[in-house]
Amino acid sequence: MKIAVIKEIYPGETRVALIPANVSKLTQAGLTIAVERGAGEAAGFDDERYVEAGAVIAADRTEALKDAEVVLTHHGRGDELDALLPHLTRGQTLVAMMDPLAGPQAAQKLADAGINGVALELVPRITRAQAMDVLSSNATIAGYKAALLGATHSHQLFPMMMTAAGTLKPARVFIMGVGVAGLQACATAKRLGAVVEAYDIRPAAREQILSVGARPVELNIEAEDTETSGGYAKEQSAEFIAKQQQAMADVLAQQDVVITTAAIPGRKAPVLITEAQLMQMKPGAVIIDLAAETGGNCELTEAGQTVIHHGVTIIGPKNFAATVPNHASQMFGTNLTNLLMLMAKEGKINWDFEDEIIRDVTVSKDGEVVNPRLRELLGLPALTPTAPAEAEADSEANDNQKETN
Repeated sequence: MKIAVIKEIYPGETRVALIPANVSKLTQAGLTIAVERGAGEAAGFDDERYVEAGAVIAADRTEALKDAEVVLTHHGRGDELDALLPHLTRGQTLVAMMDPLAGPQAAQKLADAGINGVALELVPRITRAQAMDVLSSNATIAGYKAALLGATHSHQLFPMMMTAAGTLKPARVFIMGVGVAGLQACATAKRLGAVVEAYDIRPAAREQILSVGARPVELNIEAEDTETSGGYAKEQSAEFIAKQQQAMADVLAQQDVVITTAAIPGRKAPVLITEAQLMQMKPGAVIIDLAAETGGNCELTEAGQTVIHHGVTIIGPKNFAATVPNHASQMFGTNLTNLLMLMAKEGKINWDFEDEIIRDVTVSKDGEVVNPRLRELLGLPALTPTAPAEAEADSEANDNQKETN
């Protein structure tokens, strides 16, 4: 089975889908890896290292994709998907991040083109799938970088210092939302010497906050149903959010740096910081909004921009993981490798929908959108379960029809 690793299409993307160490593992498992020339250079991996790991370097994208059964890339949505689709052939499998819950149309485009789609964001949050979880990998990097970015833009030093010119008090850093990114931001800011506090609507987050050396902030408001079965925060009612914002105003007014990470899969990010709250914050305070790409947790965030309102600097980074391309590629590539090792059996993809991981990540197969959640979002009727023998016969008939055509 040939796997193609292409140079990223997304503007400014510096990562690569597989690094040489991943290639070595996959080739040892009997897979053939073709890497588009220069695909890993921006991440620090030159073509020679891929060759040493057992990959074949393709002169261009067309050569890399020729006869490939699986195509790997970071971005498989929007303009990037539209640009890539003309280069793909029916029956190929595209493995990428597709933001399928926010943009299910990508799955429909893949199905219409006869491309089998695997959306990496849909890896279930179960123990067995942790090593395939690209969202956690990206969030780890984003949380780390957010703390560094806050320290860079802060008007104060993070650690307390005893100097001949007097004692410098440590900066106060507040993290809103403590999933993977939030916990990493807490831990990094703590290592830098700041006084770190954090808040999350999920009751289970209290112990997690304490585990990384931060102090949980308690708001005296009654929480609603706060967590999905997959461990994500649930979207809250307008009434709860209004109470939360009111109670949070005093906390925000004391902070030097605020890092927001709250996100709802497939939905616009909740607004946690209003303009009214912003006006009460310290002049020179900094907000790092990690939800900028999905609307922002701060009312005045502008995605991809650094702006100043009421004396507060608001930074809305985009594609944050790409600012650390070497380690980000290592983590992403390892996630992909683990998924491919699960799915590749005897030289081809094994579409075993009895396996929860394979079933959940597959968005399109044989010309159909097969993921139930995406079918519902697209307004499509539920698929009728097909018996194994019937499914095999249908697949064989489709193959024969393609040969006839």
